[in-house]
Amino acid sequence: MRLNESAFSDARPVDGYGPGFFRIGGTAHQGAVLVLPAGVCPWGGYDDLEALMRAADSLDVLLVGTGAETAHPPAGFRTALEAAGVGMEPMSSPAACRTYNVLLSEGRRVGLALLPV
Repeated sequence: MRLNESAFSDARPVDGYGPGFFRIGGTAHQGAVLVLPAGVCPWGGYDDLEALMRAADSLDVLLVGTGAETAHPPAGFRTALEAAGVGMEPMSSPAACRTYNVLLSEGRRVGLALLPV
């Protein structure tokens, strides 16, 4: 089987994750984190919409990693993203990391909001 290495240009792929941390673009981040086209920053959870709203124009979809298991984000979170024109896909954080890397390698306008595993 032939394998091709993905090129991410300026984007920051998720390199790894574990209990309470994510490694993004070679840098470890503790706790919940946002990965947006403008960069990586800490995330205060579903009530912390400020950075997401600033990035709304640069996103088509936001993958929401809900921790070890898939859970439904609060309705207000979903409503705010929809009003800003951003689609949202909740999934477990490990699945969100993998999906994010695939979409990123395809050049998609994707963001990632992660709660720790």
